[in-house]
Amino acid sequence: MTRDIYRELGVRTVINAAGTYTMVGGSRMSEETLSAMASAARNHVVIKELQQKVHERLASITRNEAAFVTNGAAAALHIAGASAIARKWGRPFPSLSPEQIAKSEIIVHRAHRNPYDWSLRLLNCPMTEIGFPNMILPTTEDDLEYAITDNTAAVFYFFMPPGGWVAKGALSLEATIRVASRHGIPVIVDAAAQVPPAENLWRITGLGADACIFSGGKDLRGPQASGLMVGKKDFFSWVEKTAFPTYGVGRMFKVGREEIVGLLAAVEQYVSMDGEARVQWAEGRIAAAMKAFAGSSMVSVERLYPNEAGQPFPQMAFRFAVPGCSDEVLRLLREGDPSIFTMAADGESVFVNPMTLRDSELDSIGERMKEIEALFLTKGGK
Repeated sequence: MTRDIYRELGVRTVINAAGTYTMVGGSRMSEETLSAMASAARNHVVIKELQQKVHERLASITRNEAAFVTNGAAAALHIAGASAIARKWGRPFPSLSPEQIAKSEIIVHRAHRNPYDWSLRLLNCPMTEIGFPNMILPTTEDDLEYAITDNTAAVFYFFMPPGGWVAKGALSLEATIRVASRHGIPVIVDAAAQVPPAENLWRITGLGADACIFSGGKDLRGPQASGLMVGKKDFFSWVEKTAFPTYGVGRMFKVGREEIVGLLAAVEQYVSMDGEARVQWAEGRIAAAMKAFAGSSMVSVERLYPNEAGQPFPQMAFRFAVPGCSDEVLRLLREGDPSIFTMAADGESVFVNPMTLRDSELDSIGERMKEIEALFLTKGGK
């Protein structure tokens, strides 16, 4: 009999209609991935040998020169930053003095500042900002040129296509790489949530980025505590000197053999998946939901594209004709049976993202929305 650990602990499971948010567990791993992780857990291996084989395989299937598995995308950012600083000084990161680290600058667009860059700030090196988080005075290539000095270790770039939540005002990634490459400065790209499409696994590095980072626990559907870094072999020679199992900052970010193997299995499945068929399935479910509520005076369904992360994947919003009701709708969804977790799109609507859902779960969400519709109508909604 399969153990139900959540039931034992008294933790309620939820239907995740929000998307691949870490706060609700990211994605679900496939049975194939779970089986690979269980297989890895049954025996001991020399971690460096496992890393070598897995990283070679990941580099091959993602069409990159090099790859590395970390214990999350945030850890990968820290390791990449430390590797860039080590590369600048030509010495392993643990051998650097606090003064040398403090002199090493990482350039970032002001439009790209966000809570995730704590991973770089914790290196205790300066973050040199360029541009503004708006289009009043757009950033130019000269702005980046002027910011690069003898102390520059890397340029950090937060990648998100138009339609996502990142502010406008930054240079394009192509322009950023063009300027940085003239000075031999590595470009580190945070693309944690930017699959789909699968092509981003090689397209971003194909533009010339030295390292591009993806979350393993989002749409790649690997272990939630995993991250994938891909890029250039030269830069990754410093990553290997910096990351786990090397002592120093990499030791803080231990990644188990289970996560290493699990992420490999997940990426293998992801690059062979029919992404277009998956999009068409989502479009069909959204169209069906729109039809189901087409005659309602209380609820309407809106197709949204791209989704809130800027991914080329459709999602929908259920909009209620009750001003300021989204918090109540979220509560009713969470407190229902089954419990449904999602986010507010605005004051009157909530997201439903098919990316993390099964057909049966979408059916349950539709039924629950009908119940909430009836409740609001009974309460005197329009």
